[in-house]
Amino acid sequence: MSWIKLISEDEATGLLKQLYDKRPRYGGKVASIVKAHSLFPEALDTSMKLYEATMYVKGETDRRLRELIATYVSFINKCHY
Repeated sequence: MSWIKLISEDEATGLLKQLYDKRPRYGGKVASIVKAHSLFPEALDTSMKLYEATMYVKGETDRRLRELIATYVSFINKCHY
């Protein structure tokens, strides 16, 4: 249970609704980590752009390795997502 106020998919408007609509759904819902940014949609937009640039850019490492690193860091941080 989050202590941060979250804006649900049904309540979202404007930029936040656009961002929610772009994200993959898990069990029909937007992931809680995305909703944790819901009070500041501009920060969510920037965070999503940074993630996409980091994970999808062509470079020395391929996407599989980047996903593996992200998964390992999440494991170390005891983060389930």
